[in-house]
Amino acid sequence: MRLHTSRRGHSRAVVGAAVAFAMLGLAGCAPGAAAPEETDGVEVSTELTDEEVVLTIADETGFPVTDALTEEFTRQYPNVTFEITRDTFQNLTANAPRLLAGENPPDLIRLPTIGDTVKDGLLANLDPYYEAYGWDAWPASQLSPLRMTDEGVRGSGSLYQLGLGYSVTGVYMNLALAESLGIEEPPATIAEMEEMMEVAKAAGILPIMAGDSDGVVNFVVQAAMNQYADQDEFLSWMFNEPGATYNTPGNVQGAELIRKWADAGYFPSDINAIDYFTFVTRFSEGEGLFTFNGNWAAAGYQEALGDDVTFFLAPPVNEGDRFIAMGAANSFSVAAGSDNLNEIVYFLNWIHTNPEARQIIVDITGASPGGDPSLPLPEVAPGSLIEKALEMSAQIGADNGQVDFMANTTAGIYAGSIIPESQLLVTSQITGQEFVERVQAFYEQEIGG
Repeated sequence: MRLHTSRRGHSRAVVGAAVAFAMLGLAGCAPGAAAPEETDGVEVSTELTDEEVVLTIADETGFPVTDALTEEFTRQYPNVTFEITRDTFQNLTANAPRLLAGENPPDLIRLPTIGDTVKDGLLANLDPYYEAYGWDAWPASQLSPLRMTDEGVRGSGSLYQLGLGYSVTGVYMNLALAESLGIEEPPATIAEMEEMMEVAKAAGILPIMAGDSDGVVNFVVQAAMNQYADQDEFLSWMFNEPGATYNTPGNVQGAELIRKWADAGYFPSDINAIDYFTFVTRFSEGEGLFTFNGNWAAAGYQEALGDDVTFFLAPPVNEGDRFIAMGAANSFSVAAGSDNLNEIVYFLNWIHTNPEARQIIVDITGASPGGDPSLPLPEVAPGSLIEKALEMSAQIGADNGQVDFMANTTAGIYAGSIIPESQLLVTSQITGQEFVERVQAFYEQEIGG
């Protein structure tokens, strides 16, 4: 463990931020399917109408980027206005099929899990727009997790989603608390991080601020699993490939590590009563040495803690190993029943190509704006957490270390299994082996395997 009485550098040097935009995403290619000229009877057009249009968006609570993007779009195109409704991640995931199947589905919906919505004909196939807008210039790896085959396997096939920013997750560290403990810089390995948490616990400082009333402790759970799991096996399970399993030695080892941390008292005693907003607020107010979260929280933590916070990738088992981190598009889908297909896809393309929109994505989410990597990069403040987030995206791209969120694996797995089982795991009521077995059993029941 690196201990010192003064603060020096706060993160390792990584690949330049510019690489993030070219390399962000999973490895591998998923070529776009041949594009028909029409989709669901709608003639594809890349020209925006000059008629008055109201576009509807169903989004997640606590993510303001759609507000800023729609305001800017309406400023540029006053004939297009928006109505945005919001719900929690858990509710939105569970209710998306019902919303999409309704008489008036939202034109655009935050959809972290595709589930059966493609099979049920609820999502618009974006292949015609892929061809019309020239999205083949975008990194194929950026779009591959947003594709699905006719057999329901993600990672290839037709395009059914795009991202409003492309995320990476990591660990935030309160530098004021770290300095008071003699910690000089972020840990290079899991073992170093555990030593730091032990020092914090002994000093009466909460080692990890986390919450699990809505399942968000899984930022921590999956970060641990990622360091032990076989990446390809993990992704095969997330993409619902036949025969894939969650019950692997690496996943068990990661889950057992979480049980060990629970036994040591590294989590808040009231963790199952803490939701996402609360754990973000409590860390922002100075509670906790570490917190696991995504780049979308960077601007808020910077505003709250100023120079007393840094952001780094979850450390590997061995120093020098490549980094593995959860990352994904902030994925949105267009409803097949939308009355405004051309207009809402124009908006999606604009988000990836317009300089003001790309700047909004970076400023508010800290994420890569995606799209054609040859486009100019948005400006970021030197030394800011957002700059660190872009560097982290570059590092994950260089290491081919991006793994999707396991909560996105099936439509029901997050609310139906991951949340209740993780609540037991982080309160030392089940073992890591039991956690993995229970999630796999639910998975098999849901996919009919």
